Amino acid sequence: MIFSSASFFVFFVVVMALYALARNTQQRAVILLVASLIFYASWRPVYLILLCASLGVNYLIYGRLLATRSRAVLVVGITINLAALGLFKYLGFLIESALWIQTLFEPIVVARAPEWVNWALPLGISFYTFHMLSAMIDVYRGDWAKPIGFRTWCLYVTYFPHLIAGPILRPGQLIDQLEELHPLDSSEIRLGAAIFAGGLLKKVLFADNLAPIVEKTYALPGALDLPTSWLGTLAFAFQIYFDFSGYSEMAIGLAWSMGVRLPRNFIYPYVARNPSEFWRRWHVTLSRWLRDYLYISLGGSRRGTRRTYVNLMLTMFLGGLWHGASWNFAIWGVLHGAYLIGARLLDAFYARTGIAADPTLSRWLSLAGIPLTFFLVCVAWVFFRAPDFHSAFTVGRAMLGLGQPTLAPLSLRSYEVGVIAASALLVFAEPFVVTRLEKSGIGGWWKVPSPLRGAAYALGTLFLIVFGGSTQKFIYFDF
Repeated sequence: MIFSSASFFVFFVVVMALYALARNTQQRAVILLVASLIFYASWRPVYLILLCASLGVNYLIYGRLLATRSRAVLVVGITINLAALGLFKYLGFLIESALWIQTLFEPIVVARAPEWVNWALPLGISFYTFHMLSAMIDVYRGDWAKPIGFRTWCLYVTYFPHLIAGPILRPGQLIDQLEELHPLDSSEIRLGAAIFAGGLLKKVLFADNLAPIVEKTYALPGALDLPTSWLGTLAFAFQIYFDFSGYSEMAIGLAWSMGVRLPRNFIYPYVARNPSEFWRRWHVTLSRWLRDYLYISLGGSRRGTRRTYVNLMLTMFLGGLWHGASWNFAIWGVLHGAYLIGARLLDAFYARTGIAADPTLSRWLSLAGIPLTFFLVCVAWVFFRAPDFHSAFTVGRAMLGLGQPTLAPLSLRSYEVGVIAASALLVFAEPFVVTRLEKSGIGGWWKVPSPLRGAAYALGTLFLIVFGGSTQKFIYFDF
C-alpha cells in the first residue's frame, strides 16, 4: 500500500474508526501498533520477521544502555545494526566492488556478484535502523534517558506514517506523544487532511506525470543533446522533490489527524542560496541525523580546517552510500561534499576580502547563489538517477554541450515540456504561496458553505483522476 492508493485509503479509514472507538491511550497504542505491522507486512510479509527480530534485539540493547551507558554496549548495538544493514543492502555491492578490483590484476575475472546476494531490499530498513540507532546514541550521550515499554518502543519505530521513508525521528520527538495519545479531534483531522491533500497533489499530479519523462530520457542517454539532457534532468529534479516532499507531507498529515506532530522534512530546497542551505532544506531530518550522529562524532569542525573538510567529505560520501549500494550514489555524495567545502572556502574568501561586509554586494551574491546552487544540485542528480557510470557521464557531457548524440536524437512532446515548465513554476512559486497561506491561515476555508466546499473537493478529486499519473511507488522506498 502506498499513501496514494485506494487500498491505503480503505486501510486508513478502518484504522481511524477503530482508533475513535478506543477508550484510552493503551488501546489507541495497540491499534496503531497492530495497524503499523499490518501496513508493513502488506509489502512483503517475510520481512516482518526481520523487523520484529530487530525490534526485540535493539530493545534489549536500549534497556542495557539505560542501565549502564556503556560504550561497549553501544558499540555492540551499532555493530549489529550496521551488520544487518550491510548484509541486506550492501553485500552484493561489496562483492562486486571486490571483483572489479580483482579485474585490474586478472582481466579474465568477471566482476559480477553471485545471484544469491541479489535478494529484495527490505522496505524501509535504512529508516528504521536509523530510528533505533538514534535512540541508543541519545541514551549513551545522555540526551535521552527515559525507560519505555516494549510496546512503545515498537510503535516508535514502526509508526506507519513514517515507517517506510521517514521523517527520521529522535526518541524525544515521538515517544512522549505516543505515550499520551488523545481522542480524535475534528480540527486536527481537517488540518491533517489539508496537509495530506497538498502532498497527494505533489505526488499524483506532478511526480507521477514527470516519471515517464525521466524514464524516457534516461533510458537513452546516447540520444540526448543539450536541450533534452537538461529537460530530462530537470524533470528528475522536480520528480524526486515532488515525490519525496509529497510523501513527507502525506505522512505529516496522517499523523496530524491522529494528534501526532512530525517535523517538516522539506523547506523549499531549490531556492537555497548555497549548498549548506540546500542541506538545511532538503531531507531535513536525514541532514540533521548525519550532522549530529556522524559529522559531529567524527570531530565536526573542532579539529582544524583540514579535518573539517575531511569530515564533511566523509559524511557526504557515507550519506551517498546510505541512499543506495552503488558507486553512482557515492559520487553523488562526493559531489555534495565538494560543494559544501567549496561554499566554506568561498565564505572565507568573502570574509578575507571584505565582500561579506558590504550589504548590497552580499545581497546580490546571495541571490545569484540560487541559480548556481540549483545548477550544481542538478549536475549531482545525474549520478543519482543514471543506472551506471557510463550513462551518467554521457548525460553529463550532453548537459555541458560537450557530447554528440550517438543514437537518433530524442525529442520531447509539447505536453511533456509543458509538464516540466508547470513543475518549475510550482517549485519556485511554492515558497511565496505557502508563506502567504501560513500568514493568513486556512481558517477562512471552513467558513465557506458546505455545498461549495464539497463541490471543490469533488472537482479536485476529478482533476486528480483525469490528469494524475499512476506510478505505484515512491522513489525513496528503494533506500
